Amino acid sequence: MNEKLLFAILLLAPVLGFLANGLRWKSKNYMVAGSIATSAAAISFLASLAVVVRLFGEGAPKSVAANFFNWFSVGGLEVSASFVIDHISGLMVLVVTGVGTLIHLFSIGYMSHDERPAKYFAYLNLFLFNMLLLILGDNLLLMFVGWEGVGLSSYLLIGFWFSDKEKAAAGMKAFVTNRIGDAGFLLGIFTLFFLFGTVNFEEIISKVAPMAVEAGWTGPLTLAGLFLFIGAAGKSAQIPLYVWLPDAMAGPTPVSALIHAATMVTAGVYMIVRLSPVFVLAPNALHVVAVVGAATAVLAATIGLAQNDIKKVLAYSTVSQLGFMFLACGVGAFGAAMFHLITHAFFKALMFLGSGSVIHAMHEEQDIRKMGGLKKYLPLTHATFFVGWIAIIGIPPFAGFFSKDEILWFAFSSPLGGFPLWFAGVIGAACTAFYMTRLMALTFWTKPRFDEHKTHPHEAGPSMAIPLVVLAVLSAVGGFMGIPHVIGEILPGHPGNWLEHWLEGSIAKPAGFGHGSKMMEWALMGISVSIASLSALTAYNFYVVDPDRPAKFVNSLPKLHRLIYNKYFVDEFYFAKIINPVVGGSRALWAFVDVNFIDRGTYVVGDFVRGIGSTVRTLQNGNMQQYALYIALAVAFIFMYLLEAPKRLAEILGG
Repeated sequence: MNEKLLFAILLLAPVLGFLANGLRWKSKNYMVAGSIATSAAAISFLASLAVVVRLFGEGAPKSVAANFFNWFSVGGLEVSASFVIDHISGLMVLVVTGVGTLIHLFSIGYMSHDERPAKYFAYLNLFLFNMLLLILGDNLLLMFVGWEGVGLSSYLLIGFWFSDKEKAAAGMKAFVTNRIGDAGFLLGIFTLFFLFGTVNFEEIISKVAPMAVEAGWTGPLTLAGLFLFIGAAGKSAQIPLYVWLPDAMAGPTPVSALIHAATMVTAGVYMIVRLSPVFVLAPNALHVVAVVGAATAVLAATIGLAQNDIKKVLAYSTVSQLGFMFLACGVGAFGAAMFHLITHAFFKALMFLGSGSVIHAMHEEQDIRKMGGLKKYLPLTHATFFVGWIAIIGIPPFAGFFSKDEILWFAFSSPLGGFPLWFAGVIGAACTAFYMTRLMALTFWTKPRFDEHKTHPHEAGPSMAIPLVVLAVLSAVGGFMGIPHVIGEILPGHPGNWLEHWLEGSIAKPAGFGHGSKMMEWALMGISVSIASLSALTAYNFYVVDPDRPAKFVNSLPKLHRLIYNKYFVDEFYFAKIINPVVGGSRALWAFVDVNFIDRGTYVVGDFVRGIGSTVRTLQNGNMQQYALYIALAVAFIFMYLLEAPKRLAEILGG
């Protein structure tokens, strides 16, 4: 099968799924709707797999592309609807369609009681299609179309239960916050276009290659990098634009899994990795990326310590893990960022779907303080969630250990890194181990804190169980695609770092970027694993061994707990210092300028014109008698004038 046909199948399958369910959006048959949508996602996955395998082997091409038509041509800018799968987008498309298919499958069971399943699955397919546009487009404009498309889809899905005002507001919050980032992304595109005269990725990378590293803050590449990072911060929920992501939990839980694990929030990381040759020439921009990423990783992780909603804990975990990815990008470890993006997709999708299974079993209860003891009732969910927990806190040999440790190592050893960035990463990892263990303990391990006579939790059907098992396996073994060299050297068969070789030549590296001291890498690895383990054991002691201790600890530090519990009052600060003043200023402008000047001025002009029109209108009112009177008066006036005119003329001439 030729590449063009494969690309067409890959892209159009979700579109057809969207149309099929969209045209029957009132249908309540969740099985038909879910089967259509899941089949569409699976077809896309198979088509993407068929393309990606062409990149393997001796003499394989570095990329496979398909050009469908010329989109538009303006002046010297020509943009075509062309798509490409190379070593970077190949990884992304497999994650998006593969994990996306599992989430679609899970949704069949999860949305079985919803009143509008066809509409839900139509939106889900639309989301998938827009994400494919974003990652497969060979130029920035196609990426931007997908970028906006996932923004629209997330708005529709987060606010899916829009009759609830809070959920509808959450969708609006996500939409508006992302538009702020999008403005930065557009400025970045404009800057690159003015600099290189093109928006095509391959052409930009070829033109930037001979340029020198920029040392200042006002160079075009640095400005472009900073603008692009603003866009990435909005889409991938980094400081200060992270506030929309926790509220995005208002949507159905599989939507949270799709947004948080496989699609939207990874877009910013992917965009920076795709443009890594631009960023390595702008070290100041990279430094901003690293600092913001590290700060976000720590801030979100500390907030996660005090959250009680099972989905909110996972949401702040996502924000924190995205911070790790940006930290990797900021120190020039773009391969490590992609590595963590992939492993995070596995274990975070697993944990979100696991939380969906818990919420489903607990009849929509999401407060972990009202759970406990679910290990007995949900053995499969507990076992798979357990794998996700081990993976995310970074215990070897599960997936999160390899990718997170690689980020921490490069944060320390890269020429753009250093001890402060590494230390921030370790703090974030320690907090992650604590709050994730707290989540496990309060949900599955401690005594039941719900009425067992009224609530009877039980496992869901195969459509929800199969994705959990598959994702658990991927979370357990997915990290072996990027085994660090120091570990590979002591393992039987000396396995190499497959992912590093796969991305070699596709991503740029800062000057001096290397592997560093093996002894130091082992030492740092031991420190990070030890701290994460100690943190997890502390949380276990707090919530399982001595459950009275958390209350005592909180009572000893009430102000600190209040600060963290209220998420550092960031939302309140935004409302007090930005949103409310803007809304108040807008209302004042409306009341003073719009009403008193613009509206009043237009009313005066309108009244004047209307008055003239009314006067003239009386002359043409269709009354024949009035017309006859006007004619008679006119004739009389003419006669009088004609009779008087000679007399007046004689008087004038006679003097």
